[in-house]
Amino acid sequence: MSKVHLVTDDDLARARRDPGFHYQLVVDNLRLLLDEIHHMRTARNDAVDCAEIREGVKLAVKLSELLQRIAHKRSEDPRAA
Repeated sequence: MSKVHLVTDDDLARARRDPGFHYQLVVDNLRLLLDEIHHMRTARNDAVDCAEIREGVKLAVKLSELLQRIAHKRSEDPRAA
């Protein structure tokens, strides 16, 4: 897996205060997840990988839904932009 930057407590606290940072944090993690799913798809294709890919895709959908909620909230509140 590529170099992963763990999210710290400080990052989470900042994400609660800063909608732009929150959005970017989710985008970065979604991109990382999608890259890993792609890597797994091209590397091997056994039952374990397929289960992990399915789990990763479910998580990617949840992250995408979170991004949509954040974007919607930002569009409703001009102070959040």
